[in-house]
Amino acid sequence: MIQPGDRPDILVGRLREIDFLRRFLQQTGMNGGTLLLSGEAGVGKTALLEATADAARASGTTILRVTGAEFEAEVSFAGLNQALFPLIDDFATLGDEHAGALRVALGFATGPAPDRLLLSNAVTLLLRRVAARAPLLLIVDDLPWLDRASAAVLSFAARRLIGSRAGLLAAFRTGSAGSFDISGLPELPVRALDEEAAAQLLTERFPGLAPQVRARVLSTAQGNPLALLELPHAVRETWRGPTEPVPRILPLNQRLQGLFAARVAALPAATRALLLTAALESTGDLRVLQAAGDGRYRLDDLAPAEQDQLVRVTAASHTVTFRHPLIRSAVVSESTSAERRQAHRTLAEVLRDDLERRAWHLGEATVEPDEEVAALLQAAARRVRGRGDYQAVISLLCRAADLSPTAEARGNRLAEAAYIGAEGLAAASTTELLRGVRQSDDQPSASLHYASAAALQLLEADGHVDTAHRLLAEAIESWPNHTDPDDEQLVTALFTLALVCLVGGRAELWTVFHRAVARLRPEPPELLVMTTGLYAADPVRTGVALLPMLDARLATIHEERDPGVVQNVAASAIYADRLAEMREALWRTIQQGRADGPGRRRLVALMDVCFDDFVRGEWAEAGELATEGLALCEEFGGRFFSFYFRYHQALLAAVQGRCETSRALVEQMLGWAVPRGVGMAQTFARHALVLAHLGEDDYESAYQRATEISPAGTLASHVPHSLWVALELVEAAVRTDRRAEAEGHVRTLRESGTAALSPRLAMREAAAAALVADDGAPDLFARALTMPRTGEWPFDTARVRLLYGERLRRSRAVSEAKVQLKQALDAFEKLGATPWAVRAERELRAAGQAARTAASAQGVASLTPQEVSIARLAASGLTNKEIGERLFISPRTVSSHLYQIFPKLGITKRAALRDAIGSDDA
Repeated sequence: MIQPGDRPDILVGRLREIDFLRRFLQQTGMNGGTLLLSGEAGVGKTALLEATADAARASGTTILRVTGAEFEAEVSFAGLNQALFPLIDDFATLGDEHAGALRVALGFATGPAPDRLLLSNAVTLLLRRVAARAPLLLIVDDLPWLDRASAAVLSFAARRLIGSRAGLLAAFRTGSAGSFDISGLPELPVRALDEEAAAQLLTERFPGLAPQVRARVLSTAQGNPLALLELPHAVRETWRGPTEPVPRILPLNQRLQGLFAARVAALPAATRALLLTAALESTGDLRVLQAAGDGRYRLDDLAPAEQDQLVRVTAASHTVTFRHPLIRSAVVSESTSAERRQAHRTLAEVLRDDLERRAWHLGEATVEPDEEVAALLQAAARRVRGRGDYQAVISLLCRAADLSPTAEARGNRLAEAAYIGAEGLAAASTTELLRGVRQSDDQPSASLHYASAAALQLLEADGHVDTAHRLLAEAIESWPNHTDPDDEQLVTALFTLALVCLVGGRAELWTVFHRAVARLRPEPPELLVMTTGLYAADPVRTGVALLPMLDARLATIHEERDPGVVQNVAASAIYADRLAEMREALWRTIQQGRADGPGRRRLVALMDVCFDDFVRGEWAEAGELATEGLALCEEFGGRFFSFYFRYHQALLAAVQGRCETSRALVEQMLGWAVPRGVGMAQTFARHALVLAHLGEDDYESAYQRATEISPAGTLASHVPHSLWVALELVEAAVRTDRRAEAEGHVRTLRESGTAALSPRLAMREAAAAALVADDGAPDLFARALTMPRTGEWPFDTARVRLLYGERLRRSRAVSEAKVQLKQALDAFEKLGATPWAVRAERELRAAGQAARTAASAQGVASLTPQEVSIARLAASGLTNKEIGERLFISPRTVSSHLYQIFPKLGITKRAALRDAIGSDDA
C-alpha cells in the first residue's frame, strides 16, 4: 500500500475521488452511511483514506482506525479491538449486557463467548451513541486481512449506520474483500491514474529522471501510483547509467515485490516456469509457449495463475496476458538467473526465424563474448532503427558491444550506438558511449560513426559549426572504403556532414561533401542526392531536375514506415511546396515521438509542419507546434535546434504586427548563432526581419536585410532561403528607388528557372516581374493569380492581390483595384496579418471607400497594434476564443482588450466594430 509519507499535499489525478469522498463525509456527518473503496494493489486506496481522515479530523469528526494485518488475521476480534479501544470509556454508557459482551469479545473481561447478534448490536449501538456527540468515521484499511469475527460484526454494523452521524469507510483489493460481506454496500472503484496524471506525478517526484527510464516506468506502472513512486528507486539501484539499456522487465524493490511475490511463490513449480517463459517471451503467444515447454510445463499449468487472477487467457487470440506489468516483474524477480537463461535459450531456438526476437533472447542467454551473437544483435539493431525506436537500437548495440570478443569490434558497436543516441537526443547516453569508445579503441576517430556522433554532440554542446565540419570532413576523407555507396557508416557520415553544411549556411562548407559524393561508384544513394539537391545544398541550381525523383517518392510516402526516409523526403518537399502531401507521414512521426519520448526526428517533423502551416495560413497550429518544439529542446536536449522554433515564432509575430516580439526573438537567434557560425539561423532571423520591416513600411531596412541573405541580382549559392525573400527584395528595391537592382533580381529569377519548382514560387516570380514591368504589369499580376493551387497559400496570394490592387489604383482602374484590395483585406483579416490589413484598408480608402467620421478615425489612431488586430478580427465575426487562438492569447485577455477598445472607438456594442474601423462597402 502507499504509505502516508508518500502522499503529496494534493493527490495527483484524484480530483474525482476526493470530491466523491468529500460528499460522503458531508452525508455521514448528517445521516450516517458506509462506503467501500476497491482497486488493485498499490493504486492509492490508503492515500485516499488518509486524505479523507485528514479532512474529517479538520472538521471535528472523531476518527477510529483499523488496519488489517496478516499476523492478526487468525486472532479473533483483533480488528474490533483496534477499532473500539479508543472508546473503552464509553462502554459504560451501554446497558450491562451490551457492555459485558464488548468487554469479553475484546479481551477486557473473561466469560463465555458472547452471542454474535448481541455483540453486533452492541458495536452498532456504541458507534451510533458516540456519533450523537460529534460525527464519527471508522476507517478500515486492508479488509482482506481483517479477522473473520471482526469482519462479520463490522459487516453487520455497516448496514445499520443510516440515521446516525457515524460513517464507515473501508478499502480492499478488487476481488478480495476477505470475510467482510460487501454485497449491496456502496462502492467507489479506484482506477489507475490516467496518462497525464501518471506523467505529472512522476515529474513532480522525480524531475531528473532519464527520458528512457521515465518512458519505461510509465509503461510498466500503467498508472499505478505505488509503482510510479517505487520503480525509479528500484531502477536506480540496478541501472548503471546511459551506456546500459534500461531493463525490459524492471526490477522490483521490497515494497513492490510484496504486492505480488507471495502469490507467485505459492504457485506450483510448473506454473512458475510457464509464467517465467511468458514474461520473457512478452507477446503471450500460447503456441510459442507450448513449443518452448521442453518438458518443464504444459499449457494446462496456467490454471492456478488464472484462478488467482494473475493472468488472463484469451481463447480467440490464443494469448495469455499478465493482469498488470508488475505481476510480470514479480515473476521474473522470483526466478533465478539460471532459470532465466534457460528460458531465453529455449525461446531463441523456437524463434529461430524471427531475427529481432531471436537476437535479443540469445543476447540475454549468453554470458561470454560471442561474435556470432554480437553480429546477430547488431543486425537486429539496424532493422529496428528503420522504425525509429532509438532506445531499442541502443540497447541491442550495447549488448552486442558487451559480447564482442575484440576491442575494435566493441568500439565500433559502441560508436554506432553513440550515433543513434545523438540522433535520438539522448545526450547523456551519447557522452557515456563516446567515452566507452575511447576506452575500447586506441583510434576511435577511425570510426565514421564515432565522428558523426561526436559532430552532433559538438553542435548540441554549443560548439562551433566549423569544428564539427572539420572533424567530419577529415574522417570522411581518410575513410578507406570511400567509394562504396552501400557502406552504411560512410552514408551516415555524409548525411551528417550535409546537416552540418546546411546549418553552417556557407557555400564553401559544401566542397568536401560534393567531392565525397562524386567518388561514390557506381552512383550515390538516391535519397542522399534528392535530399541535398532539393533542400540542403543548392536547390536553386539542382532542384528542378530532381522533381521526378520527388514525385516518385511522394507517390508511395503513405506506405513508408522508416522515419529516416520520411524525414528526408519531407525535407526535399519544402522548397517545392509539396509538404501538404507529407502531412500524414509527418504527423505519424510526431505522434510516435510523443509516445516514445524525445527524438531528433520528432523535432524535425515539427519543424516541417511549421513550415507548411505558415505558407498555408494555419498560423494557430504553427504557433502551438513551435511552442511544443521549443519546450522539447529546452527540456530534453536538442537546444541547438531551438533556433528553428524561435524562427517560426518570429515569423508569426512579424506577420501579425507584433514586431517588437519578432525583433526580440531575432536578437536571441543572432546572439546565439553568430558566435557559433550557424549561418542558417542568421538567414532565418533576417527573413523574419524582412517581413517585420515590410509590415512597418520600412522598405530601406527590408531591402538591407533581404540583400544580406542574397545580394540583389543573384540567388546566393547554397542559400535556399534566397527563394523565399526574392519577391520581398524586389518590392523593397522598387519602393526605395532601386529599379535597376529590382530589374536585375527579376531577371536572375527568370533565368534560374526556379518557377518550375513550385506554383507558389512561380506566382511570386510573376508578381515580382509585374512590379518592375511597365505596360505588361496587369497581365503579369493576373497570370500570377491564375497559377495552380494559389488557394493553398493565402498569405502569399493576398500579398500579390494587394500589390496588384495598388498598381491598378495608381493606374486609375479603381473598380478593378477595389476587387483585388477587398479580397486581400478579407484574407489578411482572417489570417490576423494586421500590418497588411492596415495597408489594404488604406488603399481601399484611397480608391474611394466611404470615409469614416473624424471621431472614428481618431479612435482607430488611438488603438495599439494589438488592439487593432483584435478589433479587426472581432469585426470579421470571430469569437473571443477564435481570436485568442489566432493571436496566442486567452479569451479573457481578448475580452479585456475589447472593453478598452469600445470607448476609444465611441461604440458600445460589438456589432458596431466593423463600421467603426472601416467598412468594405464603398
